Amino acid sequence: MNAKFAMYVLKRLGMAILTIFLVIFITFFVMHAIPASPFSSEKAKSDATIAALEAKYGFDKPVPVQFVNYLWNVLHFDFGLSTGWVGNTVFELISGGFKYSATIGFCAAMLAITLGVVLGAVAALNRGKWIDKLIQVLTTALVSMPSFVIATIFLLVFGLKLKWFPTMATQPGGLLLPIFSLSLYPMAYITRLERSSMLDVLGQDYIRTARAKGVAGWKVIFKHALKNALNPVITYAGPMMAGILTGSMVVENIFSVPGLGRLFVNSMLRTDYMMIMGVTIFLATLIILMNFLSDVLYKVMDPRIDLS
Repeated sequence: MNAKFAMYVLKRLGMAILTIFLVIFITFFVMHAIPASPFSSEKAKSDATIAALEAKYGFDKPVPVQFVNYLWNVLHFDFGLSTGWVGNTVFELISGGFKYSATIGFCAAMLAITLGVVLGAVAALNRGKWIDKLIQVLTTALVSMPSFVIATIFLLVFGLKLKWFPTMATQPGGLLLPIFSLSLYPMAYITRLERSSMLDVLGQDYIRTARAKGVAGWKVIFKHALKNALNPVITYAGPMMAGILTGSMVVENIFSVPGLGRLFVNSMLRTDYMMIMGVTIFLATLIILMNFLSDVLYKVMDPRIDLS
């Protein structure tokens, strides 16, 4: 079993590494297929100046040579120099923005998982009752609304109208509205997943057996039902993080969060190819690794899964 599990992990890890390589390959050659130079949108420069800048950033070499050099540098966490923020490396800028994006993403994910599991379990245990119907109506409404729409409503109502929360992320408590905005959609989806899974588990024979043996109701729910009902939530955790990270790009701009989303948008406005590639590869790698961890954790939580 241990050897089989190790092979499963190595196989998933190999697929993750291959996917990351493909992301780097596609991102690099798509960006280099753009005919415009990253220096052409700035103030008029002489040909000699542009040639000197291209030599400084390594753009004067053949594209295959540039790719090999870029791939080698990325393996050493070197994404090159930014052309839009002169004097800064891409990795430094990504590290600075990721502090905000990671804080928002982690808090939103934890809030979504916690509330989703609790509400899903409550709905399943009260099937057909008014609280179950209320939860279903609310989650259906939230699932149908994109995070940027929720963010705009929160900004207008709670930020500008009621003034309960600051509208700028750099102000004390300014990250609360972005966190709430990003957590509601996955929270609603997890609630529906948990409700369906919980209802299925509650109908299993081992649950009826435990109750027939006189096991306490709370122990049946928490030790048997809830634990096994979490498997779909664990499977969804990886894609959920991907959705939160990519969705945060628009939300961060709405609340002026100096995170990766705002950095990515500004890099496109400045035609900073190195920054665009760096942020894309960084986010894609993070998402791929989250999916890898989700797959492994799913197997750990449910040993009955066939590893073949």
